[in-house]
Amino acid sequence: MGIVTERLLPLAAASTLAAAAVVALPVGSQAATAASVTLSGGRLAFIDNAPAATVRFRAATLSGTNRSITAPLTIDIGDATGSGAGWNVTATSTTFTSAGHTLPTTATTIQSAPTASCDTGAAGCTPATMNDSFPYTLPAAPAAPTATKLFNAPANSGMGDQTVTAIWTLAIPADAVASATPYASTWTFSLVTGP
Repeated sequence: MGIVTERLLPLAAASTLAAAAVVALPVGSQAATAASVTLSGGRLAFIDNAPAATVRFRAATLSGTNRSITAPLTIDIGDATGSGAGWNVTATSTTFTSAGHTLPTTATTIQSAPTASCDTGAAGCTPATMNDSFPYTLPAAPAAPTATKLFNAPANSGMGDQTVTAIWTLAIPADAVASATPYASTWTFSLVTGP
């Protein structure tokens, strides 16, 4: 009768043999597939009916002294160009006029930088980082003069959908003439590529 001996391998050696057995198995067929996509730039535009069609300053009573009143204006901007080129908003206006009476052409200003925030649900938005100097004076004349840069998004900012909010100040001089008809002005905004 023969003697049967059982040879036990240390655990590490057994694992190495098992791993070698797995590596030694034939590998299935493999193929490489190239994937590609072309992304076209979208548009740069005012969105959601912004800027608003009307800016309403609250009514003011003349007091015999210079005074000012304020009104907010939000401008919703969508930059889907994918260029990172930035953008700027320019503005101009006609003089505030009522029944032949006018306010000064320098009456409308923004005293401090507007704020920019991503629209709700605008994933991937990069808010504009304004680098213009303030106060800003809105150009005005009987016929709107050349527009000037109101604010901008430098390169690599302002991408996606965002709302820019500016607080406008209207200066009313002590010698302003009261009128039953509201003083009115037409403001024109343009959105242009590049800071």
